[in-house]
Amino acid sequence: MSAYFERIAPDRYRPTSHAGGAWNDSEIHFSPLGGLIVHAIDLHRSAQADAGRQLVEKQLGRISFDILGFLAADDCTVSVVTIRPGRTIELIEATGTIGGRTAVLARAWFIGVVDTSAVAGGEPPALPAPDSLTRWAMDETWTGGYVSSVEVRPVSGPAPGRTTAWLGTGIHLVEGEEVSPHASFIALVDTANGIAVRELPTEWLYPNLDLTIHLYRQPVGRWVGLDTTVTFGPAGHGLTSSVLHDTRGPVGRAEQILTIRPVQQEVSR
Repeated sequence: MSAYFERIAPDRYRPTSHAGGAWNDSEIHFSPLGGLIVHAIDLHRSAQADAGRQLVEKQLGRISFDILGFLAADDCTVSVVTIRPGRTIELIEATGTIGGRTAVLARAWFIGVVDTSAVAGGEPPALPAPDSLTRWAMDETWTGGYVSSVEVRPVSGPAPGRTTAWLGTGIHLVEGEEVSPHASFIALVDTANGIAVRELPTEWLYPNLDLTIHLYRQPVGRWVGLDTTVTFGPAGHGLTSSVLHDTRGPVGRAEQILTIRPVQQEVSR
């Protein structure tokens, strides 16, 4: 199967081997799961539009995910509700449940579309195009089906805690379903914590507890650019920060808070 998930019920999805986690073979990597949740939010909003409840076009401005614990490689249920409807702003909440336990909470702000091209500016420089860059074998550092499914092309040689790279994949998010450009894009963003390795994952654990993405332009195309810096603090906390790009230029930012501990001191999240 050439997808990360297959739908088995209206709100229920089964992960494939391509969704396998980098830290544990029996875990789902959060990156495609985050994309799946965005896809479920998109379907919810589309149903609202069909019911005549959306009168103004809105675009995704921010989505925040809280990862509540182990993401078992099991069937996922995604439920979505609108908690703040409105003409110019709208807040959506989604809950991802795995094995009867709430595993992910997400909230997404959608913002009304207005032509502000006359005053647009302030973004960082664009990245070099991915076509001329050489592929990096990320699976030499990480394991799992998801990592094997992703093509990584660094802009320059990766350094500890600092990497700028393009990511792409030929794997669909949900088998047989069209997904939005922003869902496909977000399905790769959580990889940021794995491309700018500060310490080897065989010696240190540093999973992220969240992922927050802000967009000031809607991403397009198959490539996701990550200009990423990883910082480790002195008391077991870390931060992965990324400027997000598509091939037209920068589109926003992503932040991930990390919990850091030596492998030999591993405890349950």
